[in-house]
Amino acid sequence: MSILIVDDEKDIRELIADILKDEGYAVRMAGNSDDCMTQVNAEPPSLMILDIWLKDSRMDGIDILKSVKRDNPDIPVVIISGHGNIEIAVAAIKQGAYDFIEKPFNIDQLMVVVSRAMETAKLRRENADLRRREVTASEMIGSSPSFKVLKSNLEKVTKSNARVMLAGPAGSGKELAARQIHAGSNRAAAPFVSVSSASVEPERMEEVLFGRETSDRGVEKGLLEQAHGGVVYFDEVADMPLGTQSKILRVLTESQFTRVGGSDKVRVDLRVISSTSRDLRAEIAAGRFRQELYDRLNVVPIQVPSLEERREDIPELTAHFIDHFHRTQGLPLRRLTTEAEAVLQTMAWPGNIRQLRNIIERVLILGDGAGPVEARELPQPEPQADSGARMVLGGAMATLPLREAREVFEREYLLTQINRFGGNISRTAGFVGMERSALHRKLKSLGVVSSSKGADDE
Repeated sequence: MSILIVDDEKDIRELIADILKDEGYAVRMAGNSDDCMTQVNAEPPSLMILDIWLKDSRMDGIDILKSVKRDNPDIPVVIISGHGNIEIAVAAIKQGAYDFIEKPFNIDQLMVVVSRAMETAKLRRENADLRRREVTASEMIGSSPSFKVLKSNLEKVTKSNARVMLAGPAGSGKELAARQIHAGSNRAAAPFVSVSSASVEPERMEEVLFGRETSDRGVEKGLLEQAHGGVVYFDEVADMPLGTQSKILRVLTESQFTRVGGSDKVRVDLRVISSTSRDLRAEIAAGRFRQELYDRLNVVPIQVPSLEERREDIPELTAHFIDHFHRTQGLPLRRLTTEAEAVLQTMAWPGNIRQLRNIIERVLILGDGAGPVEARELPQPEPQADSGARMVLGGAMATLPLREAREVFEREYLLTQINRFGGNISRTAGFVGMERSALHRKLKSLGVVSSSKGADDE
């Protein structure tokens, strides 16, 4: 952590530097705007002390303040104002300066302002880090076999710098998996920048990623530069335009790029994580995705399971979402009845975890008070029993003799329960009220092949 002192008067620079050094701060100095901006771009300081007037400089203090707050908004800037420039100093506060000190300044006053500014910046960093860690850690919920495999694979790649490709259906939690990698890595304190390849207009993609340089607005950093030192996450990378793909490939190869409208090379240190819900090999065969980029991104492929592959996690996920909406929106803290959990575990989930989250939020908003969530409050994919007395049969089922209809029902019912409990025969048997050996015999008589792999280990 360092403090950059910018003043055209050498005596003032050195006086402030000596005071701060005595207090244990690392100090850098600049006498003009060019030297100042060079130092800021090379290594952003933790705090700037900036004089309003800079003789023989291309930019004055207000120009520097605007540039720094645009590109590095987290750097607190303390303005030094000469007598009679209070109005300008107040204007600087409106531009984002933390505070101002009038010359000639009192040493105690200087140290109070500096210590407060440094503490404020520290708290902002810590709060941002805590928010990031809370989101990441709390959302990775589950205990099913497929979830445990995912969690194990994520833990294996956190400490490396390898590029990871997360594949899985939309809504399955690929970005949360990427954030889990980031939170456990040695880059956890650095930025995590998400790039939505589908939501950025193709003609603006390069400007968004690489930034731009213009005469009137100067340098505007792109997402890659903002992620320097941390992780850049390409969400749904198959949606990236072909022209941008070739430039991203060059960035991955050279670790540098040129801003749109600029000529200087910008070097970046990035870890790249990407995701896709499509078959990228099919996209390559169709000419929509570059083989070379796929090879660069797909160093460590990790499959993110769908919600239907982890139905056992639905009660745990549901409890988490209810608690989340209670804390963040003040919605009722309700629990689900056993029947309601069974409905959720046997539903089709094309929207995966995102769909489950939306259903829970809707139920809590529209629900009947604060009592347990009943099955009738949940979406019903098929006509249900009339007051529990009868069930409406489909046309094909109604044409079968009783014995065959019973076999069809038993087969579908048991398959549904086996899927619900993630293939665990022991838990399925306990729920349906059968001995495990009897359930195996029943499944065999119905022509259902069951595997004991992992089924009894719980």
